Amino acid sequence: MDKGYVHVYTGNGKGKTTAALGLSLRAICAGKKVYFGQFIKGMEYSELKSQSLLPNFEIHQFGRDCFIFNDPTEEDIKLAKKGLDTCKEVLAEGKHHIVVLDELNIAIYYNLFTAEEAIDAIKNRASHVEVIVTGRYADEKLIEFADLVTEMKEIKHYYKQGVSARKGIEN
Repeated sequence: MDKGYVHVYTGNGKGKTTAALGLSLRAICAGKKVYFGQFIKGMEYSELKSQSLLPNFEIHQFGRDCFIFNDPTEEDIKLAKKGLDTCKEVLAEGKHHIVVLDELNIAIYYNLFTAEEAIDAIKNRASHVEVIVTGRYADEKLIEFADLVTEMKEIKHYYKQGVSARKGIEN
């Protein structure tokens, strides 16, 4: 790839991280290297095992073992900023063809860092790097900046019938 584009997967429907993982698998099967940075997340998701199963796939979490539902703590802010700094380096060095910034939209929404800081990191990437940004509540500035924006819209979800997250499907 000579030029990398910026994708944003947002909306209240299920499937944003799953879509990014699917694109990652496709890229790996095409011989590309993928870096998957997960903001906010520190829980034990099944995709964490993929690093040991897939060549050219690297995944790191920049969150605690719980998701933010209220005001973020100083620790949440510290971990998110560290994650953004790490991803900024990964984007700039260009060793990976695809860089996924999973839940970056949520990190911006909770003011862990600004949309401008995130856009700056993406702008300063190696030119061939394709960037995937996921998470609800995508900032308008990021939507405007992106080359591709997809909104996942929830129409119906079994979660509302009391079905908890299932290993290998939702986590």
